[in-house]
Amino acid sequence: MYLTRFRVNAHRREARHLLASPHRLHGAVNGAFPEPPAADGIGPRILWRVDHNARSDILLFIVSPSRPDLTHLVDQAGWPAATDAEGWQTYDYGDFLGALTTGSTWSFRLTANPVHSIRRKEGEPTKRTAHVTFRHQARWLLQRQEKNGFEILTKPAGRRLHIEGDEHQMIVRDHRPLQFPKASRDKQLNVSITKVTYDGRLRVTDPDLLRRTLTNGLGKAKAYGCGLMTLAPIG
Repeated sequence: MYLTRFRVNAHRREARHLLASPHRLHGAVNGAFPEPPAADGIGPRILWRVDHNARSDILLFIVSPSRPDLTHLVDQAGWPAATDAEGWQTYDYGDFLGALTTGSTWSFRLTANPVHSIRRKEGEPTKRTAHVTFRHQARWLLQRQEKNGFEILTKPAGRRLHIEGDEHQMIVRDHRPLQFPKASRDKQLNVSITKVTYDGRLRVTDPDLLRRTLTNGLGKAKAYGCGLMTLAPIG
């Protein structure tokens, strides 16, 4: 497994064109691999995420079973004339994943598509609907802790700002409803998703399950930049 970081040159028109559509960026990411793995949910897949840290500090992260070649992204959305580096950094992710141990604690970031299925009236098929409030978005992730191999750390009682809803070391931010076109054979579809970013601290409860989460993703809309969780040491 590999973890790749690519800095996007937001001053370029081509870069802004890619960032405006998760469908176009999905195609650009897949173009980095001669043979992308099947997205069947069985084995590791290609996951990606865009972090908007500041107006001119935009990073694309990719987790993948094979090493990518992002030359085309450098030409479109990077700094192709720079000669002191290839334009992206790829790291061997396997050693890090293999070293995860039960009880270790980490900072995490996850961009996800928190949804639930509802039925408006009896007899109707269920419809996938986005969670739109902080409380429900936070609950969506909390409900998925155990089966994904981690638990989000709780705050000491004296650091909680509210009686309910502020028990965990986690913030939910950057709520982004997105709508973009997607060509599908003989017609064009409009895709609607909601992206939410979670930042917080977690404890590993099952290293094998967490390794699967980090390489297979969490939640829906993985093709469109959702589902990638990354860990960092708690500083």
